[in-house]
Amino acid sequence: MVHILYNPLSGSGKGFDRAQALHELLRDRELNFCDIREIKDYAEFFAGIGEDDELVIAGGDGTLNKFINFTADLTYPKNLFYYAMGSGNDFRQDVAPAETGLIPLSEYVRNLPTVTVNGKSYRFLNGIGYGIDGYCCEVGDKLAKKSDKPINYAGIAIKGLLFHYKPTTATVTVDGVSKTYKKVWLAPTMNGRYYGGGMDIAPAQDRLNPERTVSAVVLFGSGKLKTLLVFPSIFKGEHVKHTEMVAIASGHEVTVKFDRPVALQIDGELVLNVTEYTVRSAAKQQAQEPETATVTEA
Repeated sequence: MVHILYNPLSGSGKGFDRAQALHELLRDRELNFCDIREIKDYAEFFAGIGEDDELVIAGGDGTLNKFINFTADLTYPKNLFYYAMGSGNDFRQDVAPAETGLIPLSEYVRNLPTVTVNGKSYRFLNGIGYGIDGYCCEVGDKLAKKSDKPINYAGIAIKGLLFHYKPTTATVTVDGVSKTYKKVWLAPTMNGRYYGGGMDIAPAQDRLNPERTVSAVVLFGSGKLKTLLVFPSIFKGEHVKHTEMVAIASGHEVTVKFDRPVALQIDGELVLNVTEYTVRSAAKQQAQEPETATVTEA
């Protein structure tokens, strides 16, 4: 049995139709389609999956984000896969860009970083977008409510750079070392390389690196025209050549503070009115867990 947990809202509302392609991909297999929005108890849902059954998460980056947060304290079925059918598909672009079928998921949902923002903590797969990328997510969400057409995030970013978004001052602290930047346009922290629908914002970041460190990226110090000229190079990861306006640091704990509230996105999921966030790697989280005393009877 193959259990397919799909999001009908993925792919600009075409999730159900796109999920039907799995009939051809998994021909001769018994399929059980489940709308992810209808799962109320994941522990109960997992208990109904046989040892030899397979579970496929079908959706986009936002679907994956919801899944890993709803199931944070649970043990996953051993046969866990992902089928990409979102609009951006940054996770697939990072781990298996040429794969159009199922992607083994188990190793990627263990030891995930967390972000704490506005008093709440979330796990994430790809990255935290803070700055104009959060602005793009905010505008994109508003447009999505008005139309079923695909969202042109690149167009939103260009218009934002030219007319709407004002850069901020940000203090970025990585493993206790702080630096303040002016005219900050972007200040994401990444677990993977890609976000924003194909932007290779952290080209050296390996989500499975042995230390499980994350990468903080800052695009800063330039005016609108220079930023606009450099911005397209992010899609090829070539922005890192502009060291006068791009800073990257890796570590286990990253805190970013802005001088005014802006929008933030977590794997594409929007959070408004944010002035600060803190990311902790899995290693940092484990180091902060209280030790359990062991009592040995005589």
